[in-house]
Amino acid sequence: MIRVLLVDDQPLIRSGFRALLDIEDDIEVVAEAADGREGVELARTHLPDIALIDIQMPVVDGIEATRRIAADPALSGVHVVILTNYGLDEYVFDALRAGAAGFLVKDIEPEDFLHAIRVAARGDALLAPSITRRLIHRYVTQPRTPSPGTALDELTTREREAVVLVAQGLSNDEIARHMVISPHTAKTHINRAMTKLHARDRAQLVVLAYESGLVVPRTP
Repeated sequence: MIRVLLVDDQPLIRSGFRALLDIEDDIEVVAEAADGREGVELARTHLPDIALIDIQMPVVDGIEATRRIAADPALSGVHVVILTNYGLDEYVFDALRAGAAGFLVKDIEPEDFLHAIRVAARGDALLAPSITRRLIHRYVTQPRTPSPGTALDELTTREREAVVLVAQGLSNDEIARHMVISPHTAKTHINRAMTKLHARDRAQLVVLAYESGLVVPRTP
């Protein structure tokens, strides 16, 4: 059973998502919150698998709520998925760095929404295609200075290769085929790279790959 926490200041939005989730046999909504502070408290109480968090809320916004969840060792099993609108691209990078596992736009199709919940519950990075395109476009048009202090030098050659492929959006199976290794070995390389780079999940691993300069986006 996938346990979900809904955090959004709009009751209509929460009820709409809950209506979709409640009819699924493998998904259970364990709590709802109207602001980020209450959301963090309920996350500690219920320990959900997924916290669906709106990015703009009163009291504590989605980015700060994500940061607090990511910083709490007791909530390491909670995967935060940010709910956003198309016009909020400036917040995407900050929320990923705060520890979000991914993003969903609020006008997502119901079947895509349910699929996304299951993907996030497995621990996979989840970025809506439109969000991914805009995130990469930001790197292309406004390149960031590589961050000092990353542990890239600690990565083996194969781990670095795996990280690059993750940043290109490949799945474990695709990475395994590309590197001519088993999916289990591919996952091992990725997990070790995440540990060395202190990445909470694959989404943060992607950010670190670009931010460190390991992956440089190509202009069209």
